[in-house]
Amino acid sequence: MSSRENPSASPAHRSRPASVALWAVLATLVVGLTACGTTSGSNSGSASADAASGAENGAFPATVATKFGDITVQKRPARVVALGWGDAEAVLSLGGQPVGASDWLAFGGDGVGPWAKGLYKKSPQLIGTLEPEFEKIAALQPDLILDTKSSGDQARYDTLSKIAPTVGVPKGGDQYKISWRQQTEMVATALGVPAKGESLIAETEKKFRDSAAAHPEFKGKTITLGSRTSDGFGAYVHGTGRTDFVERLGFTNNPAVDAKAGASFYIDVSRENLDLLDADLTVMTPIGIPASKISDDPLYRAVPSVKAGRSVVFDDETLSAAFSTDSVFSVAYALEKVVPLFAEPLK
Repeated sequence: MSSRENPSASPAHRSRPASVALWAVLATLVVGLTACGTTSGSNSGSASADAASGAENGAFPATVATKFGDITVQKRPARVVALGWGDAEAVLSLGGQPVGASDWLAFGGDGVGPWAKGLYKKSPQLIGTLEPEFEKIAALQPDLILDTKSSGDQARYDTLSKIAPTVGVPKGGDQYKISWRQQTEMVATALGVPAKGESLIAETEKKFRDSAAAHPEFKGKTITLGSRTSDGFGAYVHGTGRTDFVERLGFTNNPAVDAKAGASFYIDVSRENLDLLDADLTVMTPIGIPASKISDDPLYRAVPSVKAGRSVVFDDETLSAAFSTDSVFSVAYALEKVVPLFAEPLK
């Protein structure tokens, strides 16, 4: 995992180009899998596809726009590998069953949060996150790979697309900058269930509207979403899942943080400049450290908003994970559990 619960914090954390040897192994695997795939149109295969995707009739071929061009899925996918941040939960929310998935937040078990517990009929093969095992993916014989929320690395996409049609990040979605809404739309289209995706999005957006209406005190308030790891403090910028969540509630992401935004999803904040975290509400997530390392830090306690009691430090890993996962399932859970924590300091 990266220092910010999001794995592209530094170039060293990005996917590495596949070696020549790996390309050779993949080529052999893909050829073999293609040969196997020529007989996959049997009745049993069709039944498996129906169960795996819950696809709507007449939804194929389906075309998904991505940074890497339009990706066309010719027929309903029977074996989906979900690699992107939250992609597996998106598939599950739409009635699908990934055969392979990545566990970005180290949930263990089936690799999903407690809000999606028990939705797998058969546990998926867990795949690495920053550097997925391409041979393991190919061995799963996928007919669709989802990587909608990831680094957007070209080498990663090139390798995956040689295994199976791959729906990567959308334009402008590099470095995990894609919301649960866009992720749900892309995955629903790829699975052939666009109407189901639209319905799920509408239900979730109503929950946001209801939460915002119940908390008019959020409207126009500035908020800082930060974190601390063993390496130091940081803050998240506009365009990420976390900020999208609070902005839908009426908050405005800290303009001082956004003014320093670069290509990444967060900025580093030095101890000498912790006042940058000041806002109407300051929310902090401990990553790999106890929450007390934040709340008991004298310099953090001196930040004006913190000193005034307008701060939240997550000390519950499940709540922190719900807020960080930003899947259509997790945001509904977060609206129920996290929003009251935001409201308390603003009373």
